[in-house]
Amino acid sequence: MEQNAKTVSPMSNEGRNAYVVERLTGALLELLEEKPLADISVSELCDRAGVGRTSFYRNYQEKEDILRTRVYHLFKDWTGRLGDGTPLDQLIFALFTHFEEHRDFYALLHERGLVSLMKDVILELCGFRPDQEAKAAYASAFAAYSLYGWVEVWFRRGMRESAAELAALFTGVGRP
Repeated sequence: MEQNAKTVSPMSNEGRNAYVVERLTGALLELLEEKPLADISVSELCDRAGVGRTSFYRNYQEKEDILRTRVYHLFKDWTGRLGDGTPLDQLIFALFTHFEEHRDFYALLHERGLVSLMKDVILELCGFRPDQEAKAAYASAFAAYSLYGWVEVWFRRGMRESAAELAALFTGVGRP
């Protein structure tokens, strides 16, 4: 289970750390609504979050790590709801439904030029591991980057198509 301020004792180290992570994440998302990531200092972020710089550096090396962690947890929650052997069309539909459910967050990443933070998560989702045999590694990378490309184009197009439309386009379902 993902730890957050609501799932652990507030007096434990985990509780305090979950609180810090939650505060930093919320503060960064608020600040990103106002300006680009490059214009946000760690000091400003910590001030907005109400935590010390030491708390930031205990959890993250850089501001992007907060967003990577958020993307990872969103994807982890989403993939936890899928069964093994989910057919490709259902997997694609579920993925784009996930993006629709978290539209504001992903649109903000797109608006600020941070969609690339999803790449590693999509690679992992597609099963890529550097230690795989060559054929499997390149096949999973091909699938991941194809999917990432679709996601990026969808964002650039303003997320006009529905999850069902994208799943049909991606898998060729509904073609004559």
